[in-house]
Amino acid sequence: MDMLPQSTQSPRGTSSCEDPARSTSRITPQKIRSRACSKAFWICIGCIAMLLLLLLILVLSVVLYKTLWPHVTLHLTNTLVPSSRPRSHSYRYFYTGVSDPSPDVPAFTAVGYVDDQQILHYNSKTQRQEPRGDWVQGAVDPGFWDKETRALHGWQEGFDTNLATLRYRYNQTGGSHTLQFTYGCELHEDSSTGGHMQWCYNGGDFISYDPGTRTWVAGTTQAQRTQHSWNEDQAVLQRTRAYLEGTCIARLQQYLQRGEAALRSKRPVAQASKRPSQDGRTTLSCHVHSFYPKDISVVWLDNGEAQTQETSRSEVLPSGDGTYQTWATIKIDQSSKHDYTCSVEHVSLGAALKVSWDKGRTGE
Repeated sequence: MDMLPQSTQSPRGTSSCEDPARSTSRITPQKIRSRACSKAFWICIGCIAMLLLLLLILVLSVVLYKTLWPHVTLHLTNTLVPSSRPRSHSYRYFYTGVSDPSPDVPAFTAVGYVDDQQILHYNSKTQRQEPRGDWVQGAVDPGFWDKETRALHGWQEGFDTNLATLRYRYNQTGGSHTLQFTYGCELHEDSSTGGHMQWCYNGGDFISYDPGTRTWVAGTTQAQRTQHSWNEDQAVLQRTRAYLEGTCIARLQQYLQRGEAALRSKRPVAQASKRPSQDGRTTLSCHVHSFYPKDISVVWLDNGEAQTQETSRSEVLPSGDGTYQTWATIKIDQSSKHDYTCSVEHVSLGAALKVSWDKGRTGE
């Protein structure tokens, strides 16, 4: 049987036996519009339902965030942050020479610090450099102390000569005079480093090293001669740079590794109390102790508002065990009904430590 010409074949998907007249009578334009409207209606209903569901999820998320997140944050900051927070460290030396020593003031003294803990001590009376702290002894080679002692003998003699030179430059014939030399380096939180060297005479800047230009800068006209001499001597500049950028940083890292436990941050303990004042008011006292390192902020709060001007603070003093202590007081009226709280901020704390004077116990 011959195939029908291609132009006369039925369209794909339509039966060749279907009566076109009957098919047209079933699907009218009105039915098409009705079905389209119905479909659009249900699509709109679905979109509205989806939007309402999303809105409900959003509201629930906000409620859960406000309810749970403060507790989660408090838990994290009080447990994870203090142990993992990096901080800067420093290694510093202080040399001091005086023109008129006394029984209580040696002619020459040298002390060394890692952060704010003293680790080394030497003076012209003992003639010996000694460690401070058991961990320091094992942080260096056995021959370190003898080598440093010999070096400090030379520094002691040099200070005597330099004091005589400075009295001549300043045209001074008598009186008490002091020469100081400070130097050291810092290892910052971002692993960058820094260094400093400075000479001071009678409490004023004499000459200092600028790490940016790697040159010496005179602090007075009397130091200009020294500045010119040291900046012209390439060996002096090279030794200074090598120590601050290399030797000093290596020594600091060595101390940090050996003294990790001794140098670890320690959380403060706060205790609030009250006592009557002579003027008829009440003095609230906040004793903060057992913390390390030394830097700390203590302030009294009145109904949650910091009373910075009204708060009196003592010096931060060593406790004798490698930690520090301080006090903060505020005077209030005995009849005051306000809520007074001592607030403590320290690098070891994720959130401020707070203690209420009337409860006598710490709380966050």
